[in-house]
Amino acid sequence: MKRIPPLSCFKAYDIRGRLGDELNEDIAYRIGRAYAEVIGVGRVVLGRDVRPTSVSLAGQVARGLMAAGAEVHDLGLSGTEETYFATTHLAADGGICITASHNPMDYNGMKMVKTGSAPINNSEGMSAIKALAESGKFSPKKVGGKLIDARATREAYVDKLMEFIDITAIRPLKVLVNAGNGAAGPSFDTLATALAKAGAPIEFIRIHHTPDGSFPVGIPNPLLNENWHLTAIPVISHGADMGVAWDGDFDRCFFFDHEGDFVAGEYVVGLLAEALLTREPGQKIVHDPRVIWATQDVVTQMGGQAVQSQCGHSFIKKVMRKTGAVYGGEMSAHHYFRDFMACDSGMIPMLLMIEIVSRRGQSLRDLLEERKAAYPSSGEINFCVTDQASVIAAIEETYGSQAESRDETDGLSLSFKHWRFNLRASNTEQLLRLNIEARGKPDMVAEKLAELRALITG
Repeated sequence: MKRIPPLSCFKAYDIRGRLGDELNEDIAYRIGRAYAEVIGVGRVVLGRDVRPTSVSLAGQVARGLMAAGAEVHDLGLSGTEETYFATTHLAADGGICITASHNPMDYNGMKMVKTGSAPINNSEGMSAIKALAESGKFSPKKVGGKLIDARATREAYVDKLMEFIDITAIRPLKVLVNAGNGAAGPSFDTLATALAKAGAPIEFIRIHHTPDGSFPVGIPNPLLNENWHLTAIPVISHGADMGVAWDGDFDRCFFFDHEGDFVAGEYVVGLLAEALLTREPGQKIVHDPRVIWATQDVVTQMGGQAVQSQCGHSFIKKVMRKTGAVYGGEMSAHHYFRDFMACDSGMIPMLLMIEIVSRRGQSLRDLLEERKAAYPSSGEINFCVTDQASVIAAIEETYGSQAESRDETDGLSLSFKHWRFNLRASNTEQLLRLNIEARGKPDMVAEKLAELRALITG
């Protein structure tokens, strides 16, 4: 097989590319073949999202895997977290989910793990997979490769999810769920059936539930405020106690209170940390460095230990595995659980949130009111900047001497008596990402945002 131009679809710890020139069936075959040889898989799990091209790309990845002699366990339409689960459950050597998550319609991609559902990054095989896929210098084809229908593993996956909720604690609730016409619908239905069978008094209202790769209401990305109305309005009209919305491969979930207001991710991290520390006092909780004070406060009050990690699933998972942390959370709505292979899940947070609302006997809105008042934040604000390093240097020169502490875990974090900020460059785009938080002073958040905005854009 001849060498092809460098593959731009390979990122630091996953694959994402524009269909046609950056990712196509030939490239998918090469990736499957290279993955099998580099990782050394004998058995590999394969899942896919709802995008029309995911079927053909999965087929070519399977061909490449089988040409290398691999036994491919095909999950069919499924979420990324189902691939993570099945990889460990089936004692497979690795797993691949064909998904573009919330990327544009003309994109697709892959998320890959190795044995134990551990992530793969450039230092652990990604760069070697890329090099071999580009060169095409594969070992001779092997016999013995085969495709096995593994859709039945969903029942075991749901059994695992059910371990994260105490049914006896649940009070009657009405929960609206928005699958965004992504992959979440069928998996959620199996979970909802298990909850009902166990006696959970939850009424679920389903919207945009049927998988549809044309995404009739838009690509599911509930993090964008222009998409909030898709969940917020139905929550209000149905009188739901809360709303839950997922992205395309449902490894992220987002919450809305009973008045339809979006719940910012940093406050979700605090609530989930509380839920896990209630069960296991003294455990470690991993958080990212963007917005930290609310989470650290909760963890301290609950007698836990807060551990900071660089942003990104590969980094969070590595820290969790190293420290044995029970939970890790990012404000971007990725939530990781020690007892779920230290992997992210979009279903487990929903179960934990239902339980904590039930146990506390308060609405989600009331649970958050005090924390939002104590630690107001700006949310993540993106700026298109070509020379990112120069802008960060200018910000540091302006504020550095005034700061009480600094941290460079991920970008630049400077902390002052009443406020702090994190400014970091995107790994994939010409963007600077800014987060500001304060201690009980929402006006200060607005004031400092205006200052920093002027410096960044000026």
